[in-house]
Parts: sequence; C-alpha cells; structure tokens
Amino acid sequence: MNRLILPVLFAVLYQVYGLPLNTEEDEYLFKSWLSQYNKKYEINEYYQRLQIFLENKKKIERHNAGNHTFSMGLNRFSDMTFTEFKKFYLLTEPQNCSATKGNHLSSNGPYPDMIDWRTKGHYVTDVKNQGACGSCWTFSTTGCLESVTAIATGKLLQLAEQQLVDCAGAFDNHGCNGGLPSHAFEYIMYNKGLMTEQDYPYKAMQGECRFKQGLAAAFVKEVVNITKYDEMGMVDAVARLNPVSFAYEVTSDFMHYRDGIYTSTKCHNTTDMVNHAVLAVGYAEQNGTPYWIVKNSWGTDWGINGYFYIERGKNMCGLAACSSYPLPLV
Repeated sequence: MNRLILPVLFAVLYQVYGLPLNTEEDEYLFKSWLSQYNKKYEINEYYQRLQIFLENKKKIERHNAGNHTFSMGLNRFSDMTFTEFKKFYLLTEPQNCSATKGNHLSSNGPYPDMIDWRTKGHYVTDVKNQGACGSCWTFSTTGCLESVTAIATGKLLQLAEQQLVDCAGAFDNHGCNGGLPSHAFEYIMYNKGLMTEQDYPYKAMQGECRFKQGLAAAFVKEVVNITKYDEMGMVDAVARLNPVSFAYEVTSDFMHYRDGIYTSTKCHNTTDMVNHAVLAVGYAEQNGTPYWIVKNSWGTDWGINGYFYIERGKNMCGLAACSSYPLPLV
C-alpha cells in the first residue's frame, strides 16, 4: 500500500472508532511491545488495543511519578482493561474463604527478622504461568504441597494443577472460574493423592477428570487453616514450618505491579472480596516496612521474576482472610 495513503487510512479508522490520533512514537512502542509478547491483532482490534495500552501507560507513568512504595511497569497485560483481566485471570465465582477458628497452633516465637524458603534449600518450584484461566487457586495449592512435601522428604516434585482444575469440583471449586487452596487440599486428602505435572499436563482450560490413583505422587494427611485475620499466625507458620497459601483482593493497579512493596487504599480486607490465590514463601522488612515475599502464577516476566512483595502486618487486601497449608502424608 502506498505509504502516503497509510496516514489517511489510519486517521479515518481513528475517526470511525472515535479514537484520538497517536504519535509515531506511541505506535512504535506498541509495536515493540506486541513483538515482545508475540501478539498480533486484526486492524480493528489493533487500534482498540493500542488505546487501552496507551491509557495503561499513562496510568503507570502517573503512579511512578508519585510517592509510592512500589512501582508499576508495562507487562503482558498492558493491552487489557481491568474488566478483561478479572475475567481471565482472577477468581470469578464468589469465594467463602474464612476459617473463623483455625487449627494452626502458634508458638510464642521469637521469630527471625526474615525468612525465605527459596534460599533454605530446594523447597520451592519455579514460577509457573496459569494462562487465561482463573486457576490461580490450583497453583497456590500445588506450590504449597510441593514445598511441604520437599521439606518433609527432600524431594521437590512438580505437581498437577490440571488435575485440580478437572477433578476438584465436588469440593466447591470451579475450574477456571476459581476455587480455594483449603478446599483443594481437602480434595487431595479425600481423593488420596495428586499426580505430577508430567503425568497430568496443564492446559489452561477445564476438561474431563483423568486422575489415575496409581500415578498419585503427593498426599495430604491433614489440612491446616489459620484463623481468619490472624496474620501473626501466618508469620508463625512461615517462620517455623513451611510456605503458606493465601488469598487476597487484586485491584486494577496490581496488574501493572513491577517491584517494591505493594500497598493499596482501594482494596478490601474482608473474606468475601478475595479474588486471587498465591503462596507466601517468606517475609522480610525494608526501610521499616515489613512485607511478605509472594510467589505468583503469572509467569516470570511479571513483577519481580514472577514474585511480588506486599505489606505485612495490616491484613493488606484481605491477605490474612483465609490462609492454609497441608500436612503431607509421606
């Protein structure tokens, strides 16, 4: 197509779709981002995605110009609205996640100033990617069971999220629409085992249950729930025993998180608003602010190589609403 015609065509498309004109620099940045994440769009959606991308970029720049404990950055979600992001990556079914009175027995400390199970031994598997499926609860579950099993046996397994997506529905889990680690631990305990990822590969969509008892590789003896809002109980468990699964509420700024200690005044801290499940692998403190070290399931190119820090001690975004871990049967 004649290069002189292209600007006219673009201007017409902008006018048809009610979108503002963008600079060549904007388009170059978006095209570079598309290449980085191997994305392609037909021309109509291209310009819609471009506008969303630029709006997110402005939001990121405004945030980073302010005085915050965390920074934002462009990532694989930068051409999505938060409504779309919630639909594909967060829990969409309402979750009843509280343990009014848990069965975790805390000690009286003292606790170390910091702990990171990634550095204590071969106890934490690599960050995985849940894809466009609200299956974060399965990754929180496998991550925790992988770690507690490794701590007990010295053998670090890669366990099957897909089995939980396909098979754990009777325990109030909903495949790609959400679930809770505590419910998934219950399923594994009564189901008598979870297979490995190699034997039951992840597909990011729900299918028919293909569990084979003879291939079960990890087992749960008991499910331990920490009393709701008892964040010191979480500290006790992570300091003395193992990583801990927890759920919290993700709001729009979190999808752009890059590094630093995440805090929010927009999220809720109640049990009924949690929409994402993750794994606390440790905790520390920076410039007087205590924080959790958390393993996410959005791939290693999000956040801090797939991890994030979130403020500790304030039940930030409801993170102490429903934490749990399993006792392994070995």
